[in-house]
Amino acid sequence: MIPSSEAAVESRSAPSGLSEAEARARRARGQGNTAPPRTGRSYREIVVENVLTFPNVSLLLLGVALVLLGRPLDGVVSVGIISLNVLVGVVQEVRAKRTLDRVALLTRPKATVVRDGQERPVAPEELVLGDVLVVDAGDQVVVDGRVTGDGRMAVDESQLTGESELVPKQAGDPVYSGSFCATGRAHYVAEHVGPGSLAGQLTTGARAFRRVQTPLQRGVDLVIRLQLLIVGYVEFLLLVRSLLTETDLATSVQNATVVAGLVPNGLYLSISVAYALAAVRIVRQGILVQQGNAVESLSNVDTLCLDKTGTLTANRLRVEGLFPASAEISTTELGRILGAMAASATSQNKTTAAIAAAYPARPHRLVGEVPFSSDRKWSAVAFDDADPVDGPPLRGVYVLGATEMLRPYLDAGSDGAAWGAIDAQTRALTGQGLRVLLLAHAPTPSLDGSGDQPRPPAGAVPLGLVSLADELRPEARESLAAFSRAGVRPKIISGDDPETVAALARQAGLGPELGLVSGPQLRGMDDAALGAAAASNTVFGRVSPRQKEQLVRALRGQGAYVGMIGDGVNDVLSLKAANLGIAMQGGSQAARGVADLVLLDDSFASLVPALTEGRRVVNGMLPILQLFLTRIGTVGIVILSALVVGEFPIVLRQASLVALWSVGVPSVFLALWAQAAPVSKEGIGRRVAQFVFPQVLLSGGIALLLFYGTLLLGPAHAGMLGRHLPEAALRSLYAAGLPVAQTAVATFLVLSGLLLVVFAVPPSPWWVAVEQENGDRRPALLAVALAAAFAVVCAVPPLASLFALSPLGPAEIALVGGALAVWVVLVRSGWRSHWISRFLGLD
Repeated sequence: MIPSSEAAVESRSAPSGLSEAEARARRARGQGNTAPPRTGRSYREIVVENVLTFPNVSLLLLGVALVLLGRPLDGVVSVGIISLNVLVGVVQEVRAKRTLDRVALLTRPKATVVRDGQERPVAPEELVLGDVLVVDAGDQVVVDGRVTGDGRMAVDESQLTGESELVPKQAGDPVYSGSFCATGRAHYVAEHVGPGSLAGQLTTGARAFRRVQTPLQRGVDLVIRLQLLIVGYVEFLLLVRSLLTETDLATSVQNATVVAGLVPNGLYLSISVAYALAAVRIVRQGILVQQGNAVESLSNVDTLCLDKTGTLTANRLRVEGLFPASAEISTTELGRILGAMAASATSQNKTTAAIAAAYPARPHRLVGEVPFSSDRKWSAVAFDDADPVDGPPLRGVYVLGATEMLRPYLDAGSDGAAWGAIDAQTRALTGQGLRVLLLAHAPTPSLDGSGDQPRPPAGAVPLGLVSLADELRPEARESLAAFSRAGVRPKIISGDDPETVAALARQAGLGPELGLVSGPQLRGMDDAALGAAAASNTVFGRVSPRQKEQLVRALRGQGAYVGMIGDGVNDVLSLKAANLGIAMQGGSQAARGVADLVLLDDSFASLVPALTEGRRVVNGMLPILQLFLTRIGTVGIVILSALVVGEFPIVLRQASLVALWSVGVPSVFLALWAQAAPVSKEGIGRRVAQFVFPQVLLSGGIALLLFYGTLLLGPAHAGMLGRHLPEAALRSLYAAGLPVAQTAVATFLVLSGLLLVVFAVPPSPWWVAVEQENGDRRPALLAVALAAAFAVVCAVPPLASLFALSPLGPAEIALVGGALAVWVVLVRSGWRSHWISRFLGLD
C-alpha cells in the first residue's frame, strides 16, 4: 500500500540526533571534536623566525664579542640597528596576525547538527561522537562519518585523494572530513572526531600553515643563499689575513661584523612585512587573504574570469513568468507542478527557492529523484500520488532544466511547430537577460538516478517554460569599467544560456559586440581551437565545471595571468586551475576552502582597490630590492678589492650608517609611496640585474680609487712639499689618514646610494635609465633631505663620533665631489648604453 502524504513526509524526516545532555556527557568522556588546526603562525613562531636567523645570531654574537673586547660603541650601534629592523618586522607581523585571525573566523567551515530533533549551525569543535549532521550542496564534511537516512549526495573528495571525479554516497557509505558535498542532501553520523581518524590527520596536514613562496620571494631567497656563501668565503679570507698580518682581535671581529652585515636578511623580512601589511589593508576593503602570495598574484592578474550567478548578479532569483507549451495546460497547473517539485526536492538551491516562494506547495512523496547538477543542467523528481488533496494527481517523472540540454532526450514526435514556438520564446526571454528553464513530463513514475550518468526518461514531452530574473549587482558596471582601465580583461563564464549571459554582460557595460561561445560548441574543439576561442571571446555559456577549468587552463597556456571568481561547488575546479582563486564569503564552503582570497562582503567591487594595493606592493618592492642588492654588491666589491691591496676600506659603524641612510630609511618611504601602475611583464629579476650590475661594478671601482687616493693624499702631499720625513713619521701620517679615507668612502657610498633612489624612481626624463619616468618628486626630495641630514651628522662632533666619521678637509671633499660627478656620468651612460646588459645577455 502506498503511504499517505503525512506518512511520506514523516518517513523523510531527519533523524532526531543526540540531545544536548547526551552531547555534554560524551564531551565529558573525551569524545568531543577538537578545534580545527590553525592556519597561521603562532606569536612564538613569528618572533623566532624574525629573530633567530643565521645572520641575526651571527651579528649578535659578533656584537657581544666587540663589547667584551673593549669596543662597546661598535657593538651597540651595529646590533642596535639590526634590532630595530627586527622589532619593526615583529610588531608589524603581530599586528597583521591579530587582524587576520579575527577576520578568518568568518570563513571557518560550519557544521549543521541535529540536536533534540532540531537543526542548528555549530562550530566544528562543538561536535561529539554520534552527532547527526546535515550537508547540502556546497557544504564541507567536517568529521568522518557514515551516511544515514534516505538522502543521497555526490561528494568531491579531491582534497583527500587528488581525484576530481564525484563519488556518489547513500545510506551506509562512509564520508570523510575535508570532502565537499557537490550535489544532493544527506545526513551522516559522526564516527570519528578529533585527530584520531586518518582523514583528520590528512586534513590537519593539508590545512596547517605552509609557506608558499612567490616568484619574488624565491628570487630573494636565492640571493640570500648565494650571499651567505660569498660572505662565508670572505670571512675565511679575513681570518687568513688576520693570522698572516697579526691583526689585533678586536679589529678582526669588527671587520668580520662588517662582512656579516652584507647578508640581506632584512630584504626577505621587508617583503614579508609588506605582504602582511597589504593583507591587513585589503581586509579593510572586504577581502581576506588566505594565501600569502595572493597579494603578488593579484597585482599580476590581466584576465579576470567571473561566474555570472552570484558574482556579476546578486543571486537573488525571482520567477518572472510561466509559458505553457500548449493549450492543454494552464499557467496555474504549471505553477502547481513547479511548486510541488520545489517543495518535495531533497536538494535545494536558489532556483528551487525562487519557485517555492512564487508557488508555495506541500511536499509530495518522491519515488525517485535526480538532484540538479551543474554538469547535467537539469534535475528530475518522480511522483505517484494516488489521492491528492490540492488538484489532479501528480504521477510520473517531471524534469526541469535547460532547453538545449533536455531537447535531445525529449519526445522526437513532438509537434515541430510547438518546438519552434518554444525556441522562439526561449530566445526572446534570454535576450532580456532572463534565465529560462523547460519543464517536461513522462507519465511513468520510473526514474533511475543511481548511475554516474543519469538520463531523462524516454518519452518525456514539454509542458512549458519558466523564466527567472536575476538582479545585476549595482556595482557591476563600475567595477568592470575599473578593471578595463587597469588593463584587466573580463571573461564571463556561466552555466546559463550564452544569450542570457551576454544580455547581462551588456547591461554591465561590456559593450554591444561580445563574442560568445556555448559549452556544446566547446565540446567539439581541440586544444588549439579551445585556446583561440578562450582568447577571442568574452562570454561563455552553458559550460560545465570541467569546461570552466579547461577555459582557465587555456588562457594560462597563452601566457595570461588568470584570476577566477566563483561562489559555488561548480567553480571549485576552475578556482584551483587559476593563478588566483577568489571566492565569495556567501558562497559554498567548497569554494572558500580552495580560494586564495575570500570576498567578505560578497562584492567583487572590493577587488578594484585590492588590485591597486597589490600592484602598489610589488611596484614598491622593486626599487627596495634594487637598493638592497646595489648596497650589498657595492660594499662587497669595495671590501674584496681593498683586501687584495691590503687595507679594510670601511669600519663597522660607518657600514651601519651606509645601510641605514642609503637603504633602510628610503625603503620605508618607497614602500609607502609606491604607485599602482600595472606590473611590468618584464621579469623582476631582469630589471634588477640591469639596474644593479653596471652600478655595482662602477661604484666599486670608483670607491676603491677614492679610498686610496684619499689615503695617499697626506703622505704624497708631504713628499711634494719636500718634507723628507722618516719612515716612522710617514707611517704615522698614513695611519692618521686611514680614518679620513674610510670616511670619504662612507660619504661616497651614502651620497651615491641616495642618488640611486632618484634613479630607481625617476622624477624627470633626465634620470630615466632603467626605470620609466615616475613623475613622483617625493623620493628625490627625500634623497635631498637625507643628504642634508647626513651633512649635519658629519658637522656635529658627537654624531660624527657615534658613526666613526672623521672631518674631511677641502681636498677630500673635492675628491668625493669629483668621484660622485664621475660616477653619475659613467653609471647613467652605462645604463643607457646597456653594455653590461648586452654582455650578460639581458637585452
